[in-house]
Amino acid sequence: MSVSEVTLDQLARNQNAVVRRIGGDREFRRRLLAMGLVPGEQVILTAVAPLGDPIEVTVKGYRLSLRKEEARLVVVERA
Repeated sequence: MSVSEVTLDQLARNQNAVVRRIGGDREFRRRLLAMGLVPGEQVILTAVAPLGDPIEVTVKGYRLSLRKEEARLVVVERA
Protein backbone atom coordinates (compact mmCIF):
# COMPACT_ATOMS: atom_id res chain seq x y z
CA MET A 1 0.00 0.00 0.00
CA SER A 2 1.43 3.39 -0.98
CA VAL A 3 1.53 6.45 1.28
CA SER A 4 -1.63 7.97 -0.24
CA GLU A 5 -3.56 4.69 0.03
CA VAL A 6 -5.66 3.87 3.07
CA THR A 7 -8.54 1.54 3.77
CA LEU A 8 -12.10 2.79 3.46
CA ASP A 9 -12.66 2.79 7.23
CA GLN A 10 -9.77 5.27 7.68
CA LEU A 11 -11.36 8.10 5.71
CA ALA A 12 -12.71 11.17 7.45
CA ARG A 13 -16.39 12.03 7.12
CA ASN A 14 -17.20 13.73 3.76
CA GLN A 15 -13.78 12.80 2.37
CA ASN A 16 -13.54 11.73 -1.28
CA ALA A 17 -11.47 8.78 -2.40
CA VAL A 18 -10.98 6.49 -5.39
CA VAL A 19 -11.23 2.71 -5.01
CA ARG A 20 -7.93 1.00 -5.81
CA ARG A 21 -8.56 -2.64 -4.87
CA ILE A 22 -10.83 -4.90 -2.85
CA GLY A 23 -9.57 -7.71 -0.66
CA GLY A 24 -11.37 -10.53 1.07
CA ASP A 25 -12.79 -13.74 -0.28
CA ARG A 26 -14.15 -14.15 -3.78
CA GLU A 27 -17.82 -13.94 -2.79
CA PHE A 28 -17.27 -10.71 -0.84
CA ARG A 29 -15.42 -9.08 -3.75
CA ARG A 30 -18.13 -10.18 -6.17
CA ARG A 31 -20.85 -8.68 -3.94
CA LEU A 32 -19.10 -5.31 -3.69
CA LEU A 33 -18.33 -5.23 -7.40
CA ALA A 34 -22.02 -5.91 -8.15
CA MET A 35 -22.97 -2.94 -5.96
CA GLY A 36 -20.69 -0.61 -7.94
CA LEU A 37 -17.69 -0.51 -5.63
CA VAL A 38 -15.16 -1.13 -8.41
CA PRO A 39 -11.55 -0.03 -8.87
CA GLY A 40 -11.40 3.50 -10.27
CA GLU A 41 -14.80 4.50 -8.86
CA GLN A 42 -15.06 7.58 -6.63
CA VAL A 43 -16.55 7.13 -3.15
CA ILE A 44 -17.39 9.56 -0.34
CA LEU A 45 -17.59 8.57 3.31
CA THR A 46 -20.95 10.17 4.16
CA ALA A 47 -21.77 8.90 7.64
CA VAL A 48 -20.50 6.89 10.58
CA ALA A 49 -22.83 5.29 13.13
CA PRO A 50 -22.63 6.69 16.69
CA LEU A 51 -20.57 3.73 17.89
CA GLY A 52 -18.43 3.76 14.74
CA ASP A 53 -19.96 0.74 13.01
CA PRO A 54 -21.34 0.57 10.32
CA ILE A 55 -20.14 3.31 7.99
CA GLU A 56 -22.01 4.72 5.01
CA VAL A 57 -20.41 5.61 1.69
CA THR A 58 -21.87 7.19 -1.41
CA VAL A 59 -20.92 5.42 -4.63
CA LYS A 60 -22.49 5.97 -8.06
CA GLY A 61 -25.15 8.21 -6.53
CA TYR A 62 -26.46 5.83 -3.88
CA ARG A 63 -25.62 5.09 -0.28
CA LEU A 64 -24.01 1.84 0.78
CA SER A 65 -23.54 0.71 4.37
CA LEU A 66 -20.57 -1.47 5.28
CA ARG A 67 -19.34 -2.95 8.52
CA LYS A 68 -15.92 -1.67 9.56
CA GLU A 69 -14.40 -5.12 9.09
CA GLU A 70 -15.67 -5.08 5.48
CA ALA A 71 -14.48 -1.49 4.91
CA ARG A 72 -10.97 -2.51 6.04
CA LEU A 73 -10.78 -4.76 2.97
CA VAL A 74 -11.33 -1.88 0.51
CA VAL A 75 -8.15 0.04 -0.34
CA VAL A 76 -8.73 3.58 -1.57
CA GLU A 77 -6.61 6.57 -2.54
CA ARG A 78 -7.61 9.89 -0.99
CA ALA A 79 -8.71 12.43 -3.58
